[in-house]
Amino acid sequence: MNNFIKTGILEYSEINSQEEPSLLKELNRETHLKVLNPRMLSGAFQGRLISLISKLINPKKVLEIGTYTGYSALCIYEGLDEKGVIHTIDKNEELVDIQKKYFTKTGGLVMPIIVDYEYEDGTKERIKYPAQVWRKNDNKVSKMVTSNKKIINIVLDPDLETADIDTSNNSWPKKQDESEFDKFKSKVKG
Repeated sequence: MNNFIKTGILEYSEINSQEEPSLLKELNRETHLKVLNPRMLSGAFQGRLISLISKLINPKKVLEIGTYTGYSALCIYEGLDEKGVIHTIDKNEELVDIQKKYFTKTGGLVMPIIVDYEYEDGTKERIKYPAQVWRKNDNKVSKMVTSNKKIINIVLDPDLETADIDTSNNSWPKKQDESEFDKFKSKVKG
C-alpha cells in the first residue's frame, strides 16, 4: 500500500497516465532489486510528467544534479533537442554501472529509417527519417504520412542499408517472398 498518495488519486493517475516505457520498467525493477533506498527513484508517474515537460520545452542543455540510477535523466532524454546534451552528476560511484548500462541502452543501435514511397501517378519519393525518431520508444516508431497523391507502395530500407534482422515486414502491400524450399525446388528443376 502506498502511504504517500490517497488511493483515489493513485487510481486516477494510473488510469490516465501514459504507460511506462519498457526500458524504464526494466530500470525501475533493477533499482528496486539491487539498490538500497529505491524510493529515491522518480518512478512511473513522476517520470511521465518529467518526460511531458521535456517534450514541451525541448531542452538543448540539461544539468541534472543527483542522477541516482538515471531514471529521470532518461525521461528528460525523451524530449531532448536532437542536438541536445544532458550532463548528470551524482556522488554515489556505486551507481555508475547501472547508469551506464541504461544510458547505453537508449535505442540500442539507432539507425535512420529510409522509406521509398511509390504513388499511383508513377512518381517515387525517398524520405530518410533521422535516427532521433527512436528516442521516444526504442521498440516501435509510428509516423503519420500525408500526401495529395495516392500511395500504392511503401518499402522500408529499400537498399538494405540498416541493421534490420527481419526484412519480411518492410513493405506495403506485403510482398510474398519465395520460401527457401521453393528456391531449392527451382534450382533442382533448373
